[in-house]
Amino acid sequence: MPIHDVESLLARVADPAGDAILDPATGDEVGRAPVRSVDDLDRAVANARLAQPAWAARADEERVRLLNQAADAVEANAAALAELLSREQGKPLDGIGARFEVGGCAAWLRATAGIELPGGPLQAGDDVRAEVRYRPVGVVGAIGPWNWPMLITIWQIAPALRMGNTVVVKPSEYTPLSVLALVEVLNEIFPDDVLTVVPGGGDIGARLTSHPDVGKIMFTGSTATGRAIIRGSADGVKRLTLELGGNDAGIVLPDADPRAIAEGLFWGAFINTGQTCAALKRLYVHADIYDEVCAALVEVAGRMPMGRGLDEGNVLGPLQNRAQYDIVDGLVEAARESGAKILLGGDPDPKAPGYFYPTTLVGDIANDNPLVAEEQFGPALPIIRYHDVEEAVLMANGLDVGLGASVWSADPERAREVAARLEAGTVWINAHGMVNPLVPFGGVKTSGFGLEFGVEGLKGVALPQVLNG
Repeated sequence: MPIHDVESLLARVADPAGDAILDPATGDEVGRAPVRSVDDLDRAVANARLAQPAWAARADEERVRLLNQAADAVEANAAALAELLSREQGKPLDGIGARFEVGGCAAWLRATAGIELPGGPLQAGDDVRAEVRYRPVGVVGAIGPWNWPMLITIWQIAPALRMGNTVVVKPSEYTPLSVLALVEVLNEIFPDDVLTVVPGGGDIGARLTSHPDVGKIMFTGSTATGRAIIRGSADGVKRLTLELGGNDAGIVLPDADPRAIAEGLFWGAFINTGQTCAALKRLYVHADIYDEVCAALVEVAGRMPMGRGLDEGNVLGPLQNRAQYDIVDGLVEAARESGAKILLGGDPDPKAPGYFYPTTLVGDIANDNPLVAEEQFGPALPIIRYHDVEEAVLMANGLDVGLGASVWSADPERAREVAARLEAGTVWINAHGMVNPLVPFGGVKTSGFGLEFGVEGLKGVALPQVLNG
């Protein structure tokens, strides 16, 4: 299979007449992304629809083989893909960064290929014969975000392809080159028109959402855009999997060891510089250990290097775009003005290149402060003091989101008792935000609906049929 460097990949996917994509760490141009029209999207969907029956007719073993070959192709091109991702998205090569994300793409393809297909006979009584079968939906529309552009694209396309669907991908306008390059590599393995990417603006996403020949939409992004997708897909009664905004709460119980949990808390909050839907975004700490937890977090956060992603050793990078930088900066300044205490950070250099916002910890902050109540999606963590667990649970459940949550304790059973009362799709114990390709994942409340990953993820991109008799 071909092995590319960054420049050869860009030569294959970029368009000299397209929109300039800038490195968020330096402001330098990474490349120019093609901008397609609604007519281009219509052609892509039409071609995907024509290709789908032949793809679905292949034996599952053949689709599994191709998914594994696609994983091989990603691994063979991992260095180029990671460098391009770092330059476009900003995340460092090191740590839980660009190399991690590209490696996750290959791992997710292999894991999805290895899942046992859903369906089979039902035990419904001695005289009842029934069987559940799962058929392809047809064409799946996959709309991805800018924070984990490659990995979340794989989360969407791997199960869809495994179940016999074809896929049309619409990447974020902020990170189209990474997705174009990834699909370029994958399409050295897959047949023509089984997997297509159509970059462009909101008109492309709106058309994909409402297109009569698209049977399923998978979307990861904001709740506001998710609502628009629900409205746009309503006339066609499309199947939807929506992973929307989160403002994940963590609760530290009074028996926790502050120093033992500090690094886990840090990475739960600051993975990808806080630009992760299921990151820890508000931390509730019991008054008995509040000061110790704050001090331990300041110590850990203070030694984590932030800088340009291509410079080896950095583990935190810039915010991906100016709009997100302004949101984080505005929320931290509002917290400062309210009387909250800036424990670390909160002092960006306005003259420095790039969208670097320093790792920021904010203590002595009220639960109704905007930094707590609104999703900051960046490197600023509010730490709220509580006095009893009932109070912490009420505050954690007090928002209209419910993607993830976590409970931290020296007593796992006590932590599980508290976790069972939290209104979130996933609750981690003594960790936060770690996902697994075999474990279902999805949100509640306005954080979306539908499950991804594992056998439930395969069911989500298929049409069930029950045979009786």
